[in-house]
Amino acid sequence: MSPMRTKMTRIVTVLLVGFILGVRSGEARKGKVTESFAYTGISCRRHTASITDFGGVGDGKTSNTKAFQDAVNHLSKYASDGGAQLYVPAGKWLTGSFSLTSHFTLYLQKHALLLASQDMKEWPVLKPLPSYGRGRDAAGGRFTSLIYGTNLTDVIVTGANGTIDGQGSFWWQKFHKGKLKYTRPYLIEFMYSDTIQISNLTLLNSPSWNVHPVYSSNILIKGITILAPVKSPNTDGINPDSCTNVRIEDSYIVSGDDCIAVKSGWDEYGISFGMPTKQLVIRRLTCISPYSAAIALGSEMSGGIQDVRAEDITAVHTESGVRIKTARGRGGFVKDIFVRRMSLHTMKWVFWMTGNYKQHADNHYDPNALPVIQGINYRDIVANNVSMAARLEGIEGDPFTQICIANVTIGMAAKAKKVPWTCTDVEGITSGVSPRPCDLLPDQGQKKIAACDFPAKPLSIDRVVLKTCTYRVNHM
Repeated sequence: MSPMRTKMTRIVTVLLVGFILGVRSGEARKGKVTESFAYTGISCRRHTASITDFGGVGDGKTSNTKAFQDAVNHLSKYASDGGAQLYVPAGKWLTGSFSLTSHFTLYLQKHALLLASQDMKEWPVLKPLPSYGRGRDAAGGRFTSLIYGTNLTDVIVTGANGTIDGQGSFWWQKFHKGKLKYTRPYLIEFMYSDTIQISNLTLLNSPSWNVHPVYSSNILIKGITILAPVKSPNTDGINPDSCTNVRIEDSYIVSGDDCIAVKSGWDEYGISFGMPTKQLVIRRLTCISPYSAAIALGSEMSGGIQDVRAEDITAVHTESGVRIKTARGRGGFVKDIFVRRMSLHTMKWVFWMTGNYKQHADNHYDPNALPVIQGINYRDIVANNVSMAARLEGIEGDPFTQICIANVTIGMAAKAKKVPWTCTDVEGITSGVSPRPCDLLPDQGQKKIAACDFPAKPLSIDRVVLKTCTYRVNHM
């Protein structure tokens, strides 16, 4: 064979091999999409995978419970190597409960929709919380939350405003008919965990509470939209429960119960467990809840609630602005509460405190376990179309003390109650409050308009700075 022909043969062979390899490479990439995404987080991750890498099918019909759990289990091996994240692309991803791992991010793209399964076999049952002694819906245990984690550190659940739909009507019907043996699941719950971020998501139709951090610390909840029918049962928005250092901000909540409910255990179980919620910041919250409160403290407060700071709160068509709920047998305390700059529109009450909230875990509570309610500070509040300014009911022999209300203007509704304030077993002062408060809260005059000071020193959770994390991912 001539040298020229030999050279041509080699060229053809190289081209042919290149063509074959190119075809095979193209076949491997067929159907693959490369997308960029970014978020601000407490941590960035070194490793990224898509739920489609684990057999996930986003058709709204195929169960992805195993795919999600397999993905988390696989990615957990990177916890000590920069952490990992699971990317959920656009689609409808039906799933039951699954558990997360440490140093991990779950990211929902803009048009990603997690649909909670209605197959009860996909919801494992847990023991009751030790600070409650029983389930909230039934005496037994409770269904595991849709997105769940325990004993974790450094976890992020975020997205480009991706959506989690609890398909709650399935559960609400069972609850109303008394057909539940266990307490309904929540959408997101972390227990015994530290350094948690939940952000930039829309949560719809939770079976019960939406977000429940419990026995945890250093938690940031930011940019959350929560929507549920206003008559849906117990669809509280965000419930920090026996937690320390929590920051909730820039969120919009429409619910059938309290938009934010601060808790710390129930009666003798909460007293025994003894873990308060403290150092909590709530800011830039908008709430609509016609039958409940924008912010509730209790009624399960037996471990104590202390140092809560709420500011720049808007509530519309909501039963009360701030509500404190407790009773004989609760024990515990609610103290050092600071609220400022609330804008309230169409309310039943602006302020409501009650020491007669009679729901108990069982009949074994100690009626001599009296709660301590003191150091409650409200200032710089404007409200209109209000039926009643305040209903403040302490406990006989155990008054609520050190109440301070300043610079408050309440516009009463056309059919408002004739007596705008009712007060029993409370002690405190007011300044610059209209309409005129009850005699148990004497007006100190304009000279005390700056009373009820809001703490100037920030909490440590306010010093948390988020990083910008940018990635590319391939998925089917």
